[in-house]
Amino acid sequence: MIDTHTHLYDEAFDGDRDAAVQRAVEAGVELMVLPAIDSKSHGRQEQLAEQYPERFRQMMGLHPTSVDDGFEAELEIVRQRLFGGETEYVAVGEVGLDLYWDTTYIEQQREALTRQMQWADELGLPVCLHVRKAYNELFGLLKRLNRPRYRGVMHCFGGSMQEAHKAIEMGFCLGVGGVATFKNATLGTIAATVPLESLVLETDAPYLAPVPYRGKRNESAYLPFVAAHIAALRGVTPAEVAETTTATARSLFNL
Repeated sequence: MIDTHTHLYDEAFDGDRDAAVQRAVEAGVELMVLPAIDSKSHGRQEQLAEQYPERFRQMMGLHPTSVDDGFEAELEIVRQRLFGGETEYVAVGEVGLDLYWDTTYIEQQREALTRQMQWADELGLPVCLHVRKAYNELFGLLKRLNRPRYRGVMHCFGGSMQEAHKAIEMGFCLGVGGVATFKNATLGTIAATVPLESLVLETDAPYLAPVPYRGKRNESAYLPFVAAHIAALRGVTPAEVAETTTATARSLFNL
């Protein structure tokens, strides 16, 4: 399996990071992809990827909740890293729109996302989109950008069934993690219904741990619980879910 979205560099793992990596590998998670947040997280992210080059790949981008009055300086750091050639990034991310906590910087978020999607186009990279309480705004922006087809993943997908189909039609995969295991979660219904080839597995560790660890710190070793739940919903084997989602992840991120 491939965990397409994990923050194992987060401070939540400072006490047992090496053990968490080992647990993930023992659980069958052969590769993990690290999304960027902002310049405060870059060093920790790079250090982990350099320590385990066979286990981690990196994204680079500016997270929408890190967009504020100083976003231009943060974007310039992202641009220099993406185009500097020193590190090989597999995606531009995580980037997007987040209107859950605050709408103060929505225009700046739109500008940051538009610019970073342009960089992804220039570099031939997929995008990893973080979207929270902003699917209408996102689809409006994508329509204005007017690409014939997009390439990327809507990480931790939280939209409706209709929005899921719309995203897939535009070329996006859906990132499915622990939320799919929650009782009455729309994501579970979506994961059971859309083409399996349109899904990739993720944990978003240390957040959103799956049942039976809901409410606790999440980690990449818990990815099999997500795969098993999707398999049960679809009436297939966990091995089939693992094989198909891994193939999709390898194709999307050129792994």
